[in-house]
Amino acid sequence: MSEAKKYNAPVTNPETAAFWDAAKQGKFMIKRCNTCGEAHYFPRAICPFCFSDKTVWEEASGEATVYTYSLMRKSPTGPYAIAYVTLKEGPSLQTNIVDCDLEKVKIGQKVKVVWKPTDGAPLPFFTPA
Repeated sequence: MSEAKKYNAPVTNPETAAFWDAAKQGKFMIKRCNTCGEAHYFPRAICPFCFSDKTVWEEASGEATVYTYSLMRKSPTGPYAIAYVTLKEGPSLQTNIVDCDLEKVKIGQKVKVVWKPTDGAPLPFFTPA
């Protein structure tokens, strides 16, 4: 039986603390700008679109679509898939696709967030929906 993969705990700071606190409750949070209306990830206090500081936390659905991906077949830790996924709410983010047959991952595939434990807050990854 293989051991479960170990992940390092995320480094938090006051700006991202609410994200990691919500992650501990299984909630995937993004930020939305009240000035321009754009959603963004990774959550930060200043909107990357209009530079407004009028941003609010919003719980995302955790549903996404694979925009692009790459399979890393030769790695000291074993094969893995790195991907950009586009959240249902609009933002795209870089992540890993986990808990599936990596050879079956494809562009346009529906995926959903899955949380992997660490010694701190869990980390968000994505798996086929």
